[in-house]
Amino acid sequence: MASAKPRVKVPASAAKGEIIEIKSLISHTMESGQRKDKEGKAIPRKIINKFIVTFNGKEFFSADWAPAISANPFLSFHMRAEESGTMGFTWIDDDGSKYTAEKNLKVT
Repeated sequence: MASAKPRVKVPASAAKGEIIEIKSLISHTMESGQRKDKEGKAIPRKIINKFIVTFNGKEFFSADWAPAISANPFLSFHMRAEESGTMGFTWIDDDGSKYTAEKNLKVT
């Protein structure tokens, strides 16, 4: 896979104090390193091992992932909307590749 495609869903706006759901998905094969190609050679491991979410530049949520995570991993979580800001999403691959996305949230 040449590149992973991150997707996130954050409400555009929320009332102050409202609990909102954030959804994330990244299109990625999550190769475990245990399969072999047509010639019988091991396909190198390439998984996303870290997922980090920031809000206004401060880490808000993170998860460490292991080889058992499925291809195209989906994750959702909730947060209380207290102020407007920018959410940053980062997925980090075994080889150091980083895939990012950003979404704005307006709190009224």
